[in-house]
Amino acid sequence: MVEIRRATIEDANGIVCLLEQLGYRLDETQVASRITQLESTGTDPILVAVSEGRYLGVIALNWVLMLHAPTLIARITTLVVHEQARGLGVGRKLVDAAAALARAAGCDTLEVTTALRRADAQAFYKSLGFTHSSARLHMPM
Repeated sequence: MVEIRRATIEDANGIVCLLEQLGYRLDETQVASRITQLESTGTDPILVAVSEGRYLGVIALNWVLMLHAPTLIARITTLVVHEQARGLGVGRKLVDAAAALARAAGCDTLEVTTALRRADAQAFYKSLGFTHSSARLHMPM
């Protein structure tokens, strides 16, 4: 049984372990602070997938009003499923729960970005119905 719920600062250590699987090095204090900051905005929810005390995944979202769009747009900013839970439907459950939250907030589009090197992630998103619709460029500052 997988429980999908809002993240709290008590989830920080479990989220640290998940983020490490994608190569992100943060400590528990940093993640707890970010959970607090993001959850306080009302536009940046974080969900965790937990089963029997084990952290199976995390998804973070942001919804934003853009000048050109008629409604809010939701963006998945982080999605990690534990290596041992991949292929078991945890990612799909997290995305479904995130989409439901976004719809309730008035979003009509859910988008995601992923590194070009993450072919498995791209295949996963395509299997859920995501399509390529734009190119994302960035400039370090």
